[in-house]
Amino acid sequence: MEQSEIYQKMARAIRYLDEFTSEQPNLEELAEVVNMSPFHFQRTFTRWAGVSPKTFLQMTTANRAGEFLRKNRTLNEAAEAAGLSGTGRLHDLFVKVEAMTPGEIKKGAEGLTIRYSINDSRFGAFVAASTQRGLCDLHFTSDIERVASELKSRYPSAEIQEGGTPFHKRAASIINKNSETGEPLSLHLKGTPFQLQIWRALLRIPEGRVISYSGLAESAGRPSAVRAAGSATGKNPVAWLIPCHRVIRSTGAIGEYRWGSERKRIILGAELSKNQLEER
Repeated sequence: MEQSEIYQKMARAIRYLDEFTSEQPNLEELAEVVNMSPFHFQRTFTRWAGVSPKTFLQMTTANRAGEFLRKNRTLNEAAEAAGLSGTGRLHDLFVKVEAMTPGEIKKGAEGLTIRYSINDSRFGAFVAASTQRGLCDLHFTSDIERVASELKSRYPSAEIQEGGTPFHKRAASIINKNSETGEPLSLHLKGTPFQLQIWRALLRIPEGRVISYSGLAESAGRPSAVRAAGSATGKNPVAWLIPCHRVIRSTGAIGEYRWGSERKRIILGAELSKNQLEER
């Protein structure tokens, strides 16, 4: 079973858990929802999420997310609390950001070759795109033609070609946690100086931690630019690797996500529940 197929089944189970939380559905009910045997479902879910379905149900609520938010009022506090190992390993150990030059942006990326391909991951299919210098785009979608069209619109003077690259394979390896070693993945991003500042701040949020939009703006050194920080977060071109899913509302509500609020809840649920289990 491919990772994207597993994701669809686990997403269906989590939607059921959300809808019937008060009834505390048991293992047999959940397995039936996704048309799997209880044994196979338990094993698959635990491998995918890092915790059992029962533990996941106990640990993923808006209130719990709010508790993490209250605990980690700044990114520095979150990083200090998490350390540099295990699930708390800081994201910027894995990725490094290189900005496109103003000249490249002005010329519509003239002289750059951008290659794109569809890939499989534990959070669903994604289309990755990269220049010669690094990954420039990653969308959770299987609609490769739509992404190709968007790339041509964003980079009108670049040469757009279909095909995989080592950058795409490295991104899939990091998302699927197949490797904790190797060279950091280079990101070659098009953005304003402020957007790049916010995206770099997002990279400092450890796995299993969340922060509010105001906390993010403060961490980026722009405490009064909360709305602009939210806008920059929404324009993040690289799903998951720049973890905008770890920004939630100050009330503890999950909020929106460029690649679907349901996917955001599932990603956060997997990260939060595993992090809580390891902290016990």
